[in-house]
This record gives sequence, structure tokens and C-alpha cells, in this order.
Amino acid sequence: MIPTDGAVLDLMSSLHSNLAPDQRFGKLVGVGLNAQEMSANPQLTDHVVTDLNANPALPFADGVFDAAICTVSIDYLIRPVEVIREVGRTLSSGAPFAVTFSNRWFPPKVTRLWSELYPFERMGLVVRYFEEAGTFEDLETISIRGLPRPPDDPYGEFSDDSDPIFAVIGRRAGGQ
Repeated sequence: MIPTDGAVLDLMSSLHSNLAPDQRFGKLVGVGLNAQEMSANPQLTDHVVTDLNANPALPFADGVFDAAICTVSIDYLIRPVEVIREVGRTLSSGAPFAVTFSNRWFPPKVTRLWSELYPFERMGLVVRYFEEAGTFEDLETISIRGLPRPPDDPYGEFSDDSDPIFAVIGRRAGGQ
């Protein structure tokens, strides 16, 4: 899904890119709030510090990325439709954008609506964000639940199962 030789946008990035540690790309550009953390991220080839809640515009030309990810952070955006529309603008035609999230978040930072929804309602909400953005097609949802926790997981005492992972994936519509 993510081209190994392409340019990838890691939206709301920080110290970790949440990609396989040995996975490499032609270019992996992080966008986040903390320059120090992104500078320490060994997978990023470049990074941009910006607060997408203050200004959802991305400082990139149209169609320059071959894929984009947003990992466990969509729930903190106060203007998610505008951000998703911007991501679409920066992607090449047919390029995927994967938004993943779980059932865990930082309560002081999450939007109120997010905290009031059940997990599958959240997935529906993210699908709606993509639809409203109007720049994506071929939307799909994925739910991964019931996997065992790794032995070194610090949250292992709370549950034998890992946190669920939910994903909404869309492809940049052609010709827009």
C-alpha cells in the first residue's frame, strides 16, 4: 500500500513514525508539533513543525506525496475535514491515506465528540470526514481486535488482548 521508493507524509508525527522500524522510503516527511522529537525520529528524512489545529494548511505543493499516514491522532484535530482535504491536495492521484486509531487517547487533548462515541461510531465519523473532504474515493475500513499483548507490553496487567486498531483508508481521487 505504501510505496517503498515513494514520498510519504507522516501526519502528526513525533519521536516514532509507527511504521515498521526497518521500513524505508524514498522520503518520509513528518508533520508535527515537536521539532526535537521529530529530529530524533530515525525514519524521518525531513520534518515540518506546525500546529494543524491553529492552521490546517500543509506547506507542500500539490501532488508531491505518494502516500500519507495519520497514526492515533485524528481524535485531536478540531478541523479534521480541512486537514484531510489538505492531505488530499498534497497526494498524487490514486495515492492512499491511512488514518489509524485505537480506543486509547489523552483525555485533555481529545475532542469531546470523540470521547462520546463508541469505537465503531468513531470509525464511521472518520469515514464521514473523508467523505466531506471530497478528495478521496475507494474508502475502506479495517478493524483488528483480539491479538495477544507482547510479553514486554507495560499495559499487559490490564488485559491479555492488545488494544484494538481501527483504520480508515482512502485513495486520492483522480483528476481533482
